[in-house]
Amino acid sequence: MRPRTAPIATVLLLSGLALAACGTRGETGAPAAEVSPAPARVSACTAGTTAVRFLAAAVHATARRPAVAKVEVTNTSGAPCALAGATRLTARDDQGKAAPVETDNSAADTRAVDLRPRATAVADVGYTDLNFEGTASAREVCPVQASRVEIALPGDVARTVEVTGADGAPAVFSVCGGRVSFGAFGASRA
Repeated sequence: MRPRTAPIATVLLLSGLALAACGTRGETGAPAAEVSPAPARVSACTAGTTAVRFLAAAVHATARRPAVAKVEVTNTSGAPCALAGATRLTARDDQGKAAPVETDNSAADTRAVDLRPRATAVADVGYTDLNFEGTASAREVCPVQASRVEIALPGDVARTVEVTGADGAPAVFSVCGGRVSFGAFGASRA
């Protein structure tokens, strides 16, 4: 009886060719696909990894257009972080004479915004800073006059932030009427 070596040799030869083809170029000449590890999950931006600024509006509101303040969140850590979800803003009158103004940006697009180290995200805050029903001398007197605001990033604790002007000088967040809109965060245009 003669041993059957041809079929076994053929299987071994084909197996060897298949293994040798792994990691080489395919029929199109392009490199074969490589499996990469899944990307690392980006941590949430927190009070410990960011700096937050609140910039009061540079221009007063009109009867048709709101004043627009800015909330800036800058990643101060050495790793990327993400803003995902609603950020809350609370302004309390410095004299305690009016109820606080509270709002968040949940009505805006709160999809994740990834911030690489030293990058800044900006959101607009629209509000009325003039009393259109009062006398001319009382137009700039609003129930809430806040020199500080509280800002809580998604899933984080609130922190108190000084209100500044665009030049960095102390300013006041004056809110006449309770309607304050808080927009979505986007990349800084500066």
